[in-house]
Amino acid sequence: MNINGKPTRTIWPVDNRSAVAIIDQTALPHLYRTLTLRNVADVARAIRDMQVRGAPLIGVAAAYGVALAMSANPGDTSLHQAVSTLAATRPTAVNLHWALQRMRAHLAALPNAERVSSAWAEAGCIAEEDVACNRAIGEHGLALLKPLAHGKPRLNVMTHCNAGWLATVDRGTALAPVYAACEAGLDVHVWVSETRPRNQGLLTAWELRQHGVPHTVIADNAAGWLMLRGEVDAVIVGADRVAANGDVANKVGTLLKALAAQTAALPFFVAAPSSTIDFTCPTGTDIPIESRDGEELRQVAGLDSGGAMAQLRQLPAGTPVTNPAFDVTPAALVSALICERGACAASAAGIATLFPESRHA
Repeated sequence: MNINGKPTRTIWPVDNRSAVAIIDQTALPHLYRTLTLRNVADVARAIRDMQVRGAPLIGVAAAYGVALAMSANPGDTSLHQAVSTLAATRPTAVNLHWALQRMRAHLAALPNAERVSSAWAEAGCIAEEDVACNRAIGEHGLALLKPLAHGKPRLNVMTHCNAGWLATVDRGTALAPVYAACEAGLDVHVWVSETRPRNQGLLTAWELRQHGVPHTVIADNAAGWLMLRGEVDAVIVGADRVAANGDVANKVGTLLKALAAQTAALPFFVAAPSSTIDFTCPTGTDIPIESRDGEELRQVAGLDSGGAMAQLRQLPAGTPVTNPAFDVTPAALVSALICERGACAASAAGIATLFPESRHA
């Protein structure tokens, strides 16, 4: 996708595959900057501190983290330590663990002499597969959006958090159908909820602005009112983990939008690659929900009066808060799951129509 008109990805190898560059998403939307990650510790910190974020991108970053570890030491102990370190960074997003398991299985069978080049090649494959998956998600999602746009001057889509290209290597998940709709000539407008407490909706607004997609940022609590007023045609979100029965874990606040969409009789779509489906997780109650530092809720990032980035304290330090990073939307509230193989019902039977093997390819 584009930054200032230049095609850009969110992560890429640099320095002859001795390091990885990323967009520092904690600086957005006020400042665009890149960071260079040179070892496993750098990658783990970037994932934990959300300099890279979004389930698909976390998985790709972890894969490159393993490649960096192999460049430093291709031995079994190094491989085991890298996987363990990276796996401990974020518990909810299953793509992280999927990518690490794939890297470990691929490398464990190889002699040390082949591991460095193979690790970088496999991480690159995971990145390219993400782009291809997201492009396919866009096309399958577009097929669901087109009928909703029929006879209307403009299609109004609501999303939550950021599941655009910033949350992936490129194209995005929930926003991939929006970008595909724009490329197909549909007049699309996106309602962007701020997504407290980390305000990832501001990242969505930033990337939509970069691509000239009409959008409006709203307070999270305005979503239900807009739906009931008839100003929304569909809701589409991403996912950090989809259970085998179709329950969906996504950024906290997703459940409220799903409930409001049900009341307003609106379609509620979830877009995610197959690497987000956890076939070993029976239901949403089995998904571990990350609880993050309360300071994320007590403070808000922004620009001060001089235009410098700063933290504004909203609550006194020590004020009791709880800060779950995700919630779980029951499958019954999901109109369809959209992945690279197509769209299906959010149920074990529905998922089986696209994945009869019931496991990751």
